Amino acid sequence: MTKLRIASAQLNPIVGDIAGNLDRARQARIEAKANGADLIVFPELFILGYPPEDLVLKPAAVTACMEAIETLAGEDGIPILIGTPWREESCTYNGVVLIDDGIEAIRFKHDLPNYAVFDEKRVFAAGPVPQPVDWRGLKLGLPICEDIWLEAAPRALAAAGADFFISINGSPWRRSIEAERTGAFAKWRDINVPLVFVNQVGGQDELVFDGASFAWNPDGLEVQRLPGFEEALAYSDWEKTAAGWTGTSEAKAPIFTGLEADWNAMCLALGDYVNKNGFPGVVLGMSGGIDSAISAAIAADALGPDRVWAVMMPSKYTSDHSFEDAKACAEALGVRYDIIDVEPAIAAMGDILADAFKGRDADTTEENIQSRMRGVVLMALSNKFGQMVLSTGNKSEMAVGYATLYGDMNGGYNALKDVYKTDAYRLARWRNEQNSAPGLAPAGAVIPERIITKTPSAELKPDQTDQDSLPDYDVLDEILTGLVENEHGPAEIAAQGHDPKLIARIENMLYRAEYKRRQAPPGVKIGRKNFGRDRRYPITNKFRSVK
Repeated sequence: MTKLRIASAQLNPIVGDIAGNLDRARQARIEAKANGADLIVFPELFILGYPPEDLVLKPAAVTACMEAIETLAGEDGIPILIGTPWREESCTYNGVVLIDDGIEAIRFKHDLPNYAVFDEKRVFAAGPVPQPVDWRGLKLGLPICEDIWLEAAPRALAAAGADFFISINGSPWRRSIEAERTGAFAKWRDINVPLVFVNQVGGQDELVFDGASFAWNPDGLEVQRLPGFEEALAYSDWEKTAAGWTGTSEAKAPIFTGLEADWNAMCLALGDYVNKNGFPGVVLGMSGGIDSAISAAIAADALGPDRVWAVMMPSKYTSDHSFEDAKACAEALGVRYDIIDVEPAIAAMGDILADAFKGRDADTTEENIQSRMRGVVLMALSNKFGQMVLSTGNKSEMAVGYATLYGDMNGGYNALKDVYKTDAYRLARWRNEQNSAPGLAPAGAVIPERIITKTPSAELKPDQTDQDSLPDYDVLDEILTGLVENEHGPAEIAAQGHDPKLIARIENMLYRAEYKRRQAPPGVKIGRKNFGRDRRYPITNKFRSVK
């Protein structure tokens, strides 16, 4: 073989939908054959979906995957490389199967990631250091995801004579992903073997996969790049010359970076969460503030305005500008907008609790009741009409507990869960500057300027602002970044110019709010360390950096 056309199937599987994923593979195989491909490559664990978590521990699920692979192997079509769990004797492996007139070969993942959002050692056995697969005169190295992030597998494959690396991946996106991939792969690029990297795309609970599959020539020159955050079936053409295998491709997509990447990630994650779980759309509280405005914009871009229902729920503390801004934002986005007055419910709760609260001054209890009445309204609408409640709290608020359990924390998903407040403002500016629509909602300014510039307030008491309880968000977010993302101690954060007493106060709030975060809805990881899969702190925790 001196020429080879490889189809990279950057597709969006649904975890657990084995029959559906099998059909997706079939359809892509047919299309790739029609376009002259010699081999089609699917992402890691494609037949089950990634990450399957403890679903892999269910024998029936692994058996169903193996049966699906055997079915695929018995059908006519071009050769396939596809990821699946595979059981041998008493061990279950993360495997890649080569199909060519039946099952030609199987290789298992050697380096199982067990850090950050990964815990594959919990559910898989590690395979041996992989050896190349002999196929049609080629020696194919088939490292699976983490195997190419470390040096052992690539160097072993190269030493065994691999002509090609074809790597299937379930590599989740975060802001630093391109730098991480480039830095990791650079450790073994001196071996000069071409690489075809095929990554999953789509949202899966708290993770989002960007796709962005690519191919490199032996010298490391990128010859193919598939688009980020969307499905694609693209082709690379390879020819063996005296200098080795070299490739070309028409797929040369740009790499998303910065706020554009953040927005695409949140839209894809939310859209897939809603669609894969069968919700007709979302309903959210529209307060006239920045967080609900951005959440509505993300939802409208991800799902289409006709599947987003914004509800203003005023109380006696709701300002005129909140009414005006909430309505203006909903109209700019083209989403349904309704007003449901919660003041009667708040007053009724006051009456119900009057005797129990007799002799006590009003405090945050009464503020929380307002939030909880709004939560009741949204959950009632969800129960009656089926839309999922979209929570709208940002990472700054979730970090310090500036949110109400069973109130504004209600919801099935939170697109802003890993977005600090200062980043929320940047995202709003970015979205308003887009003259070409980045999603399904209208282009241009969809978030009124006053929402971005006015002082943030929960409007739960007269003349309230967030800074009655919190430092300025630029200060708060710098401190939180040190405590959460970087695990810095007070001295390191104080060296940036922050007050040690304030640092100690914020750290205490961070730890005390863990019980709230455990009850919060899931949300997509976009930064270095998200609350949930990444950061697993105990709820009962007396440790403080400063005594």
